[in-house]
Amino acid sequence: LDEAERRRVLVEWNDTARELPRGLVPELFEAQVARTPDAVAVVAEGAQMSYAELDERANRIAQFLVGQGVGAESIVGLCLPRGVDMIAAILGVWKAGAGYLPVDPDYPAERIAFMLRDSRSVLALTTEEILDELPAGRGRLVALDDPLTATQLAAAPAMSPGVVAEREGLAYVIYTSGSTGRPKGVAVTHGGLANYVTWAADAYGKGAGGAPLHSSLAFDLTVTSVLVPLVSGTAVVVSPAGGAEGLAELVRDHGGFAMAKVVPAHLPLLSELLADDRMASAARTWVVGGEALPGAAVRQWLERSPDSVVVNEYGPTETVVGCCVFEVAAGDPVDDVVPVGRPIAHTRLYVLDAHLRPVAPGVVGELYIAGVQVARGYVGRPGLTAERFVACPFESGLRMYRTGDLARWSAGGQLVFAGRSDEQVKIRGFRIEPGGEVQAVVAAHPQVAQSAVVAREDVPGDTRLIAYVVPTEPIGPDAELGKAIREFMARRLPEHMVPSAVVVLDALPLTVNGKLHREALPAPDYSGAAGPRREPSTHEEKVLCEVFAQTLGLPEVGVDDDFFELGGHSLLAVRLINQIRAVLNVEVPLRVLLGASTVAGLAQRLGSQKSARPALRPMRIQEES
Repeated sequence: LDEAERRRVLVEWNDTARELPRGLVPELFEAQVARTPDAVAVVAEGAQMSYAELDERANRIAQFLVGQGVGAESIVGLCLPRGVDMIAAILGVWKAGAGYLPVDPDYPAERIAFMLRDSRSVLALTTEEILDELPAGRGRLVALDDPLTATQLAAAPAMSPGVVAEREGLAYVIYTSGSTGRPKGVAVTHGGLANYVTWAADAYGKGAGGAPLHSSLAFDLTVTSVLVPLVSGTAVVVSPAGGAEGLAELVRDHGGFAMAKVVPAHLPLLSELLADDRMASAARTWVVGGEALPGAAVRQWLERSPDSVVVNEYGPTETVVGCCVFEVAAGDPVDDVVPVGRPIAHTRLYVLDAHLRPVAPGVVGELYIAGVQVARGYVGRPGLTAERFVACPFESGLRMYRTGDLARWSAGGQLVFAGRSDEQVKIRGFRIEPGGEVQAVVAAHPQVAQSAVVAREDVPGDTRLIAYVVPTEPIGPDAELGKAIREFMARRLPEHMVPSAVVVLDALPLTVNGKLHREALPAPDYSGAAGPRREPSTHEEKVLCEVFAQTLGLPEVGVDDDFFELGGHSLLAVRLINQIRAVLNVEVPLRVLLGASTVAGLAQRLGSQKSARPALRPMRIQEES
C-alpha cells in the first residue's frame, strides 16, 4: 500500500466517530416511558400493554430478583416463550443490575442445563409448563406463573430498585456454536449494546409501525426486534409462532411495520406466503442478517415491494448483532452477492493479512472488527478470548475481534464478504462449527467408530449439515442406524445443528496425506427407507404425498416416510405448510407438523378434525393438549 491507500482503508473508510449515546438501553427505555407512558409498547396474544404497564411489570421483576440476591454482574437465565413476560424480564434483569442469558425453551434439556451451569447463572426465570420439561439438578429455576411467585411479584414495589447500569457492565451472555466441542458464551456490555440500539433506532425505527417479533430470544436477531421499538416509542408485535410462518401471520394481521428483521432464507419464503398487496405494505425497512445475502433474492423482493428498502446487516455475535450495513432500494444495481457495506458509528473494520497488515482494495484478507461494540470475550474461556480478541495495531488501547471471515474492500469503499478462513458455516442464519460441537456429539454415539460432519450445498441456496459415520460393527440397516444417530443428536443439540442426513460408510475416504477427502464423500440419499413404499389409500394421503415430494425435490414420497428424515428442516416446513394450505385449504401449525411429520400421521390428524371444517375459511388443525 502507498500512503494514500493506507489512509483510505484505515482512516477514511473507518471515519465513524459520533457523539456517544447519552444513556444505556435501560435508561433510554425509562426516558421513553416518561415521554409516552400510555403508548402501546407490546402487542401479544391479542392483548396490548402500555409503556407504563411494561415498566411497572419490569420493576416488579427487578425488585423480586434483588430479593433473590441478584445484583451487579449476576447472570439470570431467561427460558421463556415469546410474550410480554419475556420482554419485561429482560428489562427487569437490567433494572436489578444483572445480565440476562437467553435460553430457547425448545433447546434439548441437556443443552439448557449446560448453558445454565457453564454461564454460572444465579437463577433462571421460566414458566411452569417449561419447568416440567427441564432436567433434574438444573439449579435454581423460578416459574413466573407459579402461584407463590405470582403473589410475590404482585406484592413487590412498582418502582425501579434504582440500580444504574455501567457502560462496561454485563448486558447479556449469548451462546454460539463452539469449535472445541462445546458452545461458548459471548459476554456483551451495556455500552456496546447501547451503541448498536441507538444507531439502529435512528436508521430503522423512525415513524409508526414498530416491529414484529418472531425469532427465538437465543438468536440475537431478537435484540433488534425488541429493543429498537422500545427506545423509539413504538410497539413490539409478538407472534406465538416462530420463523417465516409466524412473521407472515403477523404481516397479514398487522402489517405496516417500520422495520422487520429476518435472515436471507426468509425472503423467498415470505414471497410465497404473502399476497402482493400484503408484501408491498408489510414493512418500510427489511433488515437482513445472519449470512450472505443473494442479490437475486433482493431483486425479486424489491420488484414486489418497491417502496421498501433492504438493508444487508453484518455483524458477529461478538460485536453486538450488527456493525456494518449496505442499503438497497428499488432500482439500485445489485451484485450477485450483496456487499456488507460500511461500518456503523464507533466501529472500525480492518481487512488484514496474516501479519496484521492492511491489504489493498480488491485483495482478500481476514476481517477484524474494533470499536465500542466489541464484546468482553467468552465466559470462563480466557484462552479462547485471548485468541479471538487481540490488540489493535492501529490505535493504542483498542481491541479487535478476529472474525475468521474473509473479505475485501471494493474500489468505492464497500466491504464484500468472501467466505471463511475455517470450517464455520451459516445455516438458516445460525452460526455452526461442523467440525467442533456437532462433530463431538456424533462421535459420542456408542455405535460410531469414526465420523465427519460437513456442510453441503447440493441444491443451490440450500446448505445442509451431513454426518458421515463408520459404525463400530455392522448393526442392522443403514437407515435405522442413521435414524438412531439423528435422534441421539436431537436430544443434545438445537434443531438447526442436527444433520439433515446420516450417511453410513465402510470407511471415511482419505487423501494421500491421510486427511479427510471431502470431495470423495458421497451425496446423501433422501429417497427414504429401503424396500417398497406403502401407497396412499385416501385422497388426502395422495395429495400430501405429492406435496411432500414437491417440497423436498424428490420423485416420490411414501405414506410412512418422515418429512425431516427425507431432508426437511424448519424453513422447508414453512413451504410445505403453505402448499398444504393452497391445495387442501387447511392451516397446519408448525408444531403439529413437528409431531406428525409423516403423510400418514398428518392425514390422520386431518381426518380426525375434518367434520369441524368451516365452509368458507380454512380449517386449522388443532394442537393436541
